[in-house]
Amino acid sequence: MFKCVQLFKALSVFCAHLHVSLCHVADPEWASYTLGVFVCLSCSGLHRNIAQISKVKSILLDPWSSTEVEFMDSVGNNAAKAKYEQIVPAFYYRPTHKDCIVYFIKSLCLSSVFSLCISAPCQWNGTLVAPLLAGYREGFLWKRGRDKGQYLSRKFILSEREGVLKYFNKHDAREPKTIMRINTLNATFQPTKIGTAHGLQITHLKDNSTRNIFVYQEDGKEMVDWFNAIRAARFHYMQVAFPGASTSELLPKLTRNYIKEGYMEKTGPKHTEGFKKRWFTLDDRRLMYFKDPLDAYARGEVFIGSRENSYTTLPGLPPNIQGYHWQFGITIVTPDRKFLLVCETEEDQKDWIAALQTVINRPMLPQEYAVEAYFKHKP
Repeated sequence: MFKCVQLFKALSVFCAHLHVSLCHVADPEWASYTLGVFVCLSCSGLHRNIAQISKVKSILLDPWSSTEVEFMDSVGNNAAKAKYEQIVPAFYYRPTHKDCIVYFIKSLCLSSVFSLCISAPCQWNGTLVAPLLAGYREGFLWKRGRDKGQYLSRKFILSEREGVLKYFNKHDAREPKTIMRINTLNATFQPTKIGTAHGLQITHLKDNSTRNIFVYQEDGKEMVDWFNAIRAARFHYMQVAFPGASTSELLPKLTRNYIKEGYMEKTGPKHTEGFKKRWFTLDDRRLMYFKDPLDAYARGEVFIGSRENSYTTLPGLPPNIQGYHWQFGITIVTPDRKFLLVCETEEDQKDWIAALQTVINRPMLPQEYAVEAYFKHKP
């Protein structure tokens, strides 16, 4: 039982560390005097929701005893991180300031692992004894329909043993509507794009083309658990697929946020068609464009290779190009053709060129040559 309580406390301190490292407050004015960590005003409110573990005070306005001050001095955020973060599994996503931090915190601090430990003997082994490690997850999510755009309840099953994530159109259906292989799976939170506080965009490759699935749940913690279950399944898959790779090498490959997204105008391969406004997504070496940001399939995909393989980006458009409405052009040069794009503002133009050049400046991996070859011979 002591170790179960220790786990609960450990995760609370990990949550506190996340608060401080992500809220970008240089000099936080609040502190948890029971955990020995400093937090900002906004995060202090979250700590009040776990009052049985964390009790907060204002550093400037509340009275402090000498014992409390000594305790804060003996712990601190760095020491708490070093002591407790080892308990969190390697695959568990450390959110950035752009993520829905509160749901990650709740998922850690209010996870069913705690009730499991309190109500039954705890099999402590230095890691989280949680459903995330089971390799299987089943539940219902609201999924956006591909054609009509309505969100309907769909049954999802993640099976690490089968190596798939699948969903069913009917709750009692025996055969899944779609099967997604774990080896091509990606998930990223997209609350703004989807229009809910905890919307998740799941992508996978179908015939080497990207397929988007947009899902959400009213319970933000549920979505965080699904997200980390996907990361856990991908982590265990990669440990088998790449036995020589270290954990630090595998973690960036579990899930990825898109390098950049936004609207640009584009023209066709002959450069004589009128420019059309499209939603662009740069996902690693795939530059995809959609008529609508929530489309299931891209209208087209462009492979972005490396400088050594004759890929580059140039500001502006070739002379005598017409038919565009916006003024700030980008020319993507590939070994086969030039892609002409136009941004609405100069700032957008600079940001897109910088994002594309980040990819182009990175040498290609051996497996990426196979992807490039597929693009060249794509029907």
